[in-house]
Parts: sequence; structure tokens; C-alpha cells
Amino acid sequence: MTISLSFFKQVFTLIIFSCTIIQNDMLESMTSTRVMAIDPGEKRIGIAISDLSGSIATPLYTIMHVSHIENAKKIIELAKANQVACIIIGQALDEDGRLTHSAIRANRLGEQITLNTTIPVKYWDETGTTLQARKSRLEMGLPRKKRHGHHDAIAATLILQDYLDFHNPFNGEK
Repeated sequence: MTISLSFFKQVFTLIIFSCTIIQNDMLESMTSTRVMAIDPGEKRIGIAISDLSGSIATPLYTIMHVSHIENAKKIIELAKANQVACIIIGQALDEDGRLTHSAIRANRLGEQITLNTTIPVKYWDETGTTLQARKSRLEMGLPRKKRHGHHDAIAATLILQDYLDFHNPFNGEK
């Protein structure tokens, strides 16, 4: 029995096509979720969200601090409305890697979120993000009057982008 070369080409093409479909489906299922980041401050809480591919962070919202319970409810509402798969909470660590006072407050907020939703909560070092947010406004060339204001959503965006970059399997720096 002889099998023609064209038969092998057809089978090979079919296998390659099937593998491509499977690979695309796997990539889509791995990367079609949004991630939300929280920059919890004493007065305001900055919120950022990723695109569906989980590669680009964008400022979303700033809420005024009321209480950990009320803040958690608002964050959960936003997370559900935006179909978020994971919530990242920024924690400031000291130079020895220990939790600061603000990080302990961030943990309390995270505990309230965890108690009221099944969306996973993770913590990420946010040290210096508010300073970076201020610096970014300066680098954008904004006049002094427009640089004033709240940096919370921008700081949340920096936290989220750092998290996304670190966890990006295509980054090559892992």
C-alpha cells in the first residue's frame, strides 16, 4: 500500500491547523480576564483596571474613604460590574520588607473584600507609587495648577501595571 505525498501534506496541514486553534483557545481563556488594583489611602482610594488581555492598566475611579466595610462594598460593586477576576491591593512596605501602618490598613480593607466576595484578593508592594504618580504628571508637562489634585487612581494604575508586567508570561523577565 502506498500513501501519496499529497495525503501526508493534507494530514500535516490538518494537524497544524488543529494545534493553532487549540493554542488560540488556550491563550484566549488565559488572558480574557480583567484585573483590578486598589491604592488604599487614608482619605481616598484609587482604583485601576486592566484591559481584557491583562497587559495594560488604566485608571478607573477614585472613591472617598468612608469605612472598610463601605469601601469594600463599593470596590466589589465595581469589580463585578467590570467582570474582574482578581483584585490587587497595594501595600507599602518599609526598607526591611515589613508592613507599614498603611499596609496594615490595606490588609483590613482586603479582609472586608474577601469576606464579601469570592473574587481572589492579592497584595502587591506599592512603595513609592504616589511619588511616581506625581512625577508622571510633572513629566507630562502639566502646568503647576493642573498637577495638583489626587494621584490615587494613577497610583493604582502604577501598582496594577507593575503587577501585570511581573506576571506577563511573554515579558521574558520572570
